[in-house]
Amino acid sequence: MKHTVVLIPLDNYEQQNVDAAVAQGLSLLGGVESIIGKEEKVLLKPNLLARALPQKAITTHPAVFSAVCKVLKESGYAHVSYGDSPGNPTTTPEKAAEACGIAAEARKWGVPAGEFNTGSVVHFPEGETCKSFYLCKAVQETDALVNVCKMKTHALERITGAVKNMYGCITGVNKATGHAHYPNSEVFADMLADLNRCVNPRLHIMDGVVAMEGNGPSSGTPVNMNVLLMSLDPVALDSVFAGLIHLDPHQVPTCVSAARAGLGTMTYDDIAVRTPDGEITMEEAREKYGKKDFDVFRGEMKKSLLAKLMPLLPFLQHRPKADMKKCIACGVCEESCPVPEKAVHAGNGKKAKYDYKKCIRCYCCQEMCPAKAIEVYRSPLNKLLGGK
Repeated sequence: MKHTVVLIPLDNYEQQNVDAAVAQGLSLLGGVESIIGKEEKVLLKPNLLARALPQKAITTHPAVFSAVCKVLKESGYAHVSYGDSPGNPTTTPEKAAEACGIAAEARKWGVPAGEFNTGSVVHFPEGETCKSFYLCKAVQETDALVNVCKMKTHALERITGAVKNMYGCITGVNKATGHAHYPNSEVFADMLADLNRCVNPRLHIMDGVVAMEGNGPSSGTPVNMNVLLMSLDPVALDSVFAGLIHLDPHQVPTCVSAARAGLGTMTYDDIAVRTPDGEITMEEAREKYGKKDFDVFRGEMKKSLLAKLMPLLPFLQHRPKADMKKCIACGVCEESCPVPEKAVHAGNGKKAKYDYKKCIRCYCCQEMCPAKAIEVYRSPLNKLLGGK
């Protein structure tokens, strides 16, 4: 049996068009009633990474969020709430939701904000990499979680989509600690796979009308992709996203880890891409809706070569680097750094300065920088050996 990913073409955020697209997509999945019982408590989990205007493509667009609210409320779902835990511990969920317009849409539909500021430890003994998570209270209280994610690049995992969006189920300060405990892309992806198994979201809806390329997930460039993607399978959804940007899902750590954990498939022969005009192959979807020049890191470092070049490791590793012309000395990078001794120092008029001996290359600083001053630096030798 194939895993269905619905692809709805959509080239604007006009509310009536988005409403129709979301309704049509859910219909192609079999209808929301076939996925969630009307008596269940439903939690909408958009991407509220930071305080940002919707046109920045950092957060889920309010029109997409509103359309999901509309379908649920008009279908008779009485117990619907929403929320997310932003990446910056100084930004509250409420402030992030207000800034991007989602809070206003939630009020319009009578959808209250869930409790994402506090939480408690939830044990998950079946986890392969992580045996417990500090989950937000609202996540623990829901019956059915609906993942309303954003199509973006990510410095650590190449792309962020359905699987990665679940990291917002963990409270802010504990998210930073997680980066310290799981400091590279592979083990972090393994942890995310366990988190998805623990939280078990029921439905995934990806806002890819305007995506983010380049220095994502918060400092990149908005780019038109003109699609909404929906699925019950987060791995298949992220794999179709990868396919549309001509990226092999086997190069995406979250796809690899989640597939290995049994959360879904990244094999295109096992994925049915369903559109309003009928089912198409991934090759046809890539040809018709893809973007070959989408700016995402595609390089690959051969482990055997890396092992031979261990003495040159400091010259090969990616690392965050601040552009002194853009840095505003706000100190957000230091606040976001999960390393107890802090690998970067800034604030009080002093611009960002790194201690790379302490840096774990989690890119929390890059993710949270409000001035887009921090980029992923790749040395000339790294580019020569690893590609783009």
